[in-house]
Amino acid sequence: MSYFTDLALQYIDGEWRPGNGSWDIIDFNPYDGEKLAAITVATTEEIDLAYRSAAREQPAWAATNPYSRRIVFERAIRVIEDREQEITEAIIAELGGTRLKAAFELHLTKEFLREAIQLALRAEGRIMPSPVDGKENRVYRLPVGVVGVISPFNFPFLLSLKSVAPALALGNAVVLKPHQNTPVCGGALVAKVLETAGLPPGLLNVVITDIAEVGDALIEHPVPKVISFTGSDRVGRHVATVAANGFKKAVLELGGNSPLLVLDDADLDYAVDAAVFSRFVHQGQVCMAANRIIVDRAVEREFTEKFVAKVGTLRVGDPREPTTHIGPLINSGRAESVTAVVDQAVAEGATALVRGRTDGNLVAPTVLTDVPADAAVLRQEVFGPVALIIPVDGEEEAVRAANDTPYGLGGAVHTGNTERGVAVARRIETGMVHVNDATVADEPIVPFGGEKNSGLGRLNGEQMVEAFTTTKWISVQHGRSAFPF
Repeated sequence: MSYFTDLALQYIDGEWRPGNGSWDIIDFNPYDGEKLAAITVATTEEIDLAYRSAAREQPAWAATNPYSRRIVFERAIRVIEDREQEITEAIIAELGGTRLKAAFELHLTKEFLREAIQLALRAEGRIMPSPVDGKENRVYRLPVGVVGVISPFNFPFLLSLKSVAPALALGNAVVLKPHQNTPVCGGALVAKVLETAGLPPGLLNVVITDIAEVGDALIEHPVPKVISFTGSDRVGRHVATVAANGFKKAVLELGGNSPLLVLDDADLDYAVDAAVFSRFVHQGQVCMAANRIIVDRAVEREFTEKFVAKVGTLRVGDPREPTTHIGPLINSGRAESVTAVVDQAVAEGATALVRGRTDGNLVAPTVLTDVPADAAVLRQEVFGPVALIIPVDGEEEAVRAANDTPYGLGGAVHTGNTERGVAVARRIETGMVHVNDATVADEPIVPFGGEKNSGLGRLNGEQMVEAFTTTKWISVQHGRSAFPF
């Protein structure tokens, strides 16, 4: 099948249907500008229909034996494996992702689906003691009902399924809105995989639309009890505010400005490899990417020389080519924004050791150093292939520099002493730090999330149970209670 022809539709109440809006989202290939699809947007009425469908079907799904629910996700893995080449080509076309990136995304997607199989069995209740004689306290873990999921463009297939699959596995229904730049890989393809895997109709609904058409209807609607959002901190703040007004829980996975620290006893060749991957994977369009590479002055010169040399080997171009390391940014607006950030940093006094050329949506790597302490680029998320090398004097200054940001998602520490690395990692104000590794990492069973402006709550493993279920206390009095009147 042609995904961009056959799946250029809404998926509501188990039916593939065109939207009823008055305009189309045009899905472009960011590398060559090819028009992949035109999808008529969903309206607020269709969002209502999607949520009503989810709410209608959810109770029966919640009552389904969890051993039966998990079969859907076992089949979904097989569906992806059977269509892996087709899905790879779709990711490359819609995102401009390289073949390496597509393989990485599909590998993680299958791992998260394997975890969803296990999650179906993890909503465990408890029997708790009571100070009242003869009383039995039962605490049940129940699905919240309906979950709204809003996914981003950078890893759309993975990051949609990362919330959708656990929410469904735990007995909920879902309404998914993918990013308008990746409506197929982030939305319609997710629905097709799960439909093929046997998910009952109406439980997952995909609405492809834009805030210009529906405003905050996806968040304000009375049906969903949880909103899972992955994206920028600016939009995340708005999502949290609107959700709070409706007494909904918001699970927010937001942006980052991750530091990668290279201490004076680090293996420099290895640190360079980790830093180049951490900064430039998927063109730097990764929330965990190492925006800031903080290097002890004792090794700065050698590290910088090796880093610049390694960056010089990266190939920029057609993401379809297996040898390409860096493909296009998602759209022209992003390319222009990243270029403007570099221009401003240089104007403020930064030195460009490597100055990447911008050609359409292709932005070659830039490496900046001597960045002034008050430069805006130090404290913002640069969603593109721009690395900042920041020299520091010793461990204390490295930690201060790492924490000098409103973000707190991830980071890494490179050192020849593992326990020293752990001690430094504990002082970095982020939700995740990796010792002697890349900043870009995600695993299905460990808590994923950030501090400060990088989000609220955690995902993965047991955190999914916390995110997508609620507790209910039922007490049973064996015998008769004595009442004061």
